[in-house]
Amino acid sequence: MSKPNTHTRQVMVGQVPLGGGAPVVVQSMLNANAQDAQANLQQIQTLAEAGCEVVRMAIPRRDCLDTFQQVCAESPLPVVADVHFDSVIAIEAAKRGAAKLRINPGNIGGLQKTNEVMEVAAEQGIPIRIGVNAGSLDAQLAARADLTLPQKLVQSAADYVRYFEAQGFTNIVVSAKAHDVPATIETYRLLAEEIPQVPLHIGITEAGTAFQGIIKSASGLGVLLEQGIGDTLRISLTDDPTLEVRACWTLLSALGLRRRGPELVSCPTCGRCQVNLIGLAQQVEQRLQGVTKPVQVAVMGCVVNGPGEAASADIGVACGNGEGMLFAQGETLYKVEESRIVDALLQEIEKL
Repeated sequence: MSKPNTHTRQVMVGQVPLGGGAPVVVQSMLNANAQDAQANLQQIQTLAEAGCEVVRMAIPRRDCLDTFQQVCAESPLPVVADVHFDSVIAIEAAKRGAAKLRINPGNIGGLQKTNEVMEVAAEQGIPIRIGVNAGSLDAQLAARADLTLPQKLVQSAADYVRYFEAQGFTNIVVSAKAHDVPATIETYRLLAEEIPQVPLHIGITEAGTAFQGIIKSASGLGVLLEQGIGDTLRISLTDDPTLEVRACWTLLSALGLRRRGPELVSCPTCGRCQVNLIGLAQQVEQRLQGVTKPVQVAVMGCVVNGPGEAASADIGVACGNGEGMLFAQGETLYKVEESRIVDALLQEIEKL
């Protein structure tokens, strides 16, 4: 079974521990109007209900700081300030309630401006995520033909870490993202060797819409998490942020790292199937979104893939000709007609 990295330093994002063996933290990012406090707070509540533990909010302009302050004050989740190009915004965000800052020292205004941000973060006792991306490398480093993209990203991030630590600031997290999966995997493997003490925020940036983005993120982040690399993650999708959170939890559950809510086991159907299994499985999946018990639920199309292959499921159904046999951990319970299968499954889950 995969295990979280126990070697990184632990930092606190609000009341959420990150790194140092703490459970891998699930994050997402708000996409509501940065000047609409209520829209952002409503989105945070929805994300929290889905299992999000830390939320990030972009502050594109100084006139958005009042909204950010209100969101921080009323949010049930710690709020990370995402700031580019303007160190004044980062400084003000730290003073106005940010639980963490996300900056790229390469575009925040140089090392002097970075020092000013660092000083205020230290005063407020909040961490800084040093975020470097393939698209925002220092021009001189980006132009080097003797380095691969992962090597450039790692050198950039490691140089900043050494600079921060030399100033006495160690309350840091690092991310170094690319949209290319193999490049991202190699980058984080190198980072784990180069700066093993620093918690890592992992993700595939600009991964795309839901279908492609989930596949790219799961393939890349799954490799890293299985190797114990990554203390917090965001699955970035061009979609509803709530889907990002669901995808994160599904990935963590599949790796045996964390589980929140049910896991659905269902067979891919074949010519033996005599019910609308695809429709049944989709209905069960939809209904399970309101369940928080960490149960395994099986929806199987016939006796071949019934209680035998899904014997470990807490509750399940093996379908026949227009009906289904409910079972619990391999033991049969009773038959129900096809139209009642979904309700019967949910009723049995409530008993667990």
